[in-house]
Amino acid sequence: MSEPRRRARTLTRRWWPVALAVPLGAMAGAGYAAVSPPSYAANSYVVVVPQGPGEGATAVNFAQAYGRLAGQPQVLAGAAAETGRTINDLAEQVRGTTSPDAPVIEITGSGSQGADAARAADAVAKSLIAFANTSTKETGVKLVPLAGAAVPDRPATPSAELDVAVGAAGGLLLGALVLMTRRPKRAGGPELETPAETSGGASAETPVETPAEPAVTVPAEVPKRRAATAKEPQQTGGRG
Repeated sequence: MSEPRRRARTLTRRWWPVALAVPLGAMAGAGYAAVSPPSYAANSYVVVVPQGPGEGATAVNFAQAYGRLAGQPQVLAGAAAETGRTINDLAEQVRGTTSPDAPVIEITGSGSQGADAARAADAVAKSLIAFANTSTKETGVKLVPLAGAAVPDRPATPSAELDVAVGAAGGLLLGALVLMTRRPKRAGGPELETPAETSGGASAETPVETPAEPAVTVPAEVPKRRAATAKEPQQTGGRG
């Protein structure tokens, strides 16, 4: 077997959970985009105008406050009567967002049709203006319409590209988790290290050196005494 094919088989055998989960996740995202009902979104804009000079920061603060009130029942009541929807439906389909450095309120409406989304956004923006301008003398600001909502020509959700990407990312995460939980299988039990391997790779047949015996040091006087003892008999025999 060639080396590229061997590497391909090794990678396939190791990474098959990821290779299987990513396309399945992308297919699931595409299926969700195909069966989900379309939802359209339209935006209407309201600007907060200060009534006195040099009150730009005050206008920004009131814009953020009124942006939070855009989804409250006291504001949605007037819009519900105009659109023929209930307050609870509008609370789920309309939201207000603001900018931290501009006195502008964005009212976003959603619906199954583009015209319904634009109508809901404009109705809530109109109701918010009427609600806020009743307190202009106390707040020192006034809300005026900046731009009406345009009817969208395509749905905001579902988005086939986004849903496929999210599904593929979810499949990648799932495959990675499966890959992390899998442990490599071993053919046998755990290998035990031999004494030779633990001692730095020395062979078992290497002879073991025995310690040398310490040399005995003979004092220099001992040979002289032995020589004197050997000469004594000769001297004794000559005298007799």
